[in-house]
Amino acid sequence: MKEIIIVIRPKKVNATKEVLTALGFPSMTAIPVLGRGKQKGIAGEVNIEYRPGILEENKSGGMKYVPKRYLSIVVSDENVEAVIEAIIKVNQTGQFGDGKIFICPVEDAIRIRTDEQGNEAIS
Repeated sequence: MKEIIIVIRPKKVNATKEVLTALGFPSMTAIPVLGRGKQKGIAGEVNIEYRPGILEENKSGGMKYVPKRYLSIVVSDENVEAVIEAIIKVNQTGQFGDGKIFICPVEDAIRIRTDEQGNEAIS
């Protein structure tokens, strides 16, 4: 099993959820986060309100932080490539800020309600 961690633009979350659901992976964790990449933020990327000062422009013309969404999904090893391809297809614009995907090994999973383990717990 692998955990796929995805950091993407907030406006891409619905399309990402739809494509993952269509592939048979409706379960995920989604968290609003703030961050930035090498470019130090993209002016004009933000159209929502945050705590005053958090999105101030810095000396380089970028922003301190940019709102992103952190999604986490656990899939069986044989489904990793299909999930990653779908995520890239939906989120890739070719511009700074498209996001990142991280793939991490998962030793085990346990469904608390039923005690199912491994792939049975994530399906």
